[in-house]
Amino acid sequence: MATRANKLPFDLHALEAFLGVCEARSMALAAQKLSLTQPAVSQAVADLESRMGVQLFDRSVRPLALTPAGEIMRQRASALVSEARQLATVIRHTAKGRLALIRAGLVDSLSRALTGPIASFLVNHADQVSVQSGLTATHAGALLTRNLDLFIGVDDMSDIEGFDRHELVTEPYILVLPAKHKAPRSVADLAGLAGKLPFIRYSARSKTGIEIERYLRRLNIDFPQGLEFDTPFGVSDMVARGKGFAISTPI
Repeated sequence: MATRANKLPFDLHALEAFLGVCEARSMALAAQKLSLTQPAVSQAVADLESRMGVQLFDRSVRPLALTPAGEIMRQRASALVSEARQLATVIRHTAKGRLALIRAGLVDSLSRALTGPIASFLVNHADQVSVQSGLTATHAGALLTRNLDLFIGVDDMSDIEGFDRHELVTEPYILVLPAKHKAPRSVADLAGLAGKLPFIRYSARSKTGIEIERYLRRLNIDFPQGLEFDTPFGVSDMVARGKGFAISTPI
């Protein structure tokens, strides 16, 4: 229970009355729109000013004008009342097993394959669904700031606390070659491919790119720098055009 020292200086009904006057610029017109009496609206605004310890309206002019403090109060009060109105809707939807909004992030390498299936699944559980593709680092920041509700990717971000993690599927890396090129049979053959074709890389900013480079270092293979892409589509498209070979995931 709130003590006198930390008691809120307003309630939502007072904020509604205040916002009504802000819009109408008149106590009488605000009372009509709110289906209240003018004395009730005037008293609500006066009580709000008394509790806040500031004057919110300049009553010496007509129509009523907001003071600088009143303008700040209008901006903040509008957000609070809007949030309160949405809260009841969100709670009712949740009680029915639905959410008002789900925001999902997909790592670029999975977006082409999974955007449709993920969106089709989520619309059965929420009224509004947002599916965003991008790099793992971008989505990690969005999760931390609560701008995303879930993320599907290749990195479990184990170095970041506060996330629930669930493994969905695992897959191997494969060697991708242009048509009619023979697959290497040994590490030496793999290293020798660079003499025939350029190696097409995933960006070092991506989890996939980091893991592939780590694997090549274990094999003591250092392919020359060349083409580099953030997405598997760019990598596979260049291989299909015969511009090089790559290590990638099946998806």
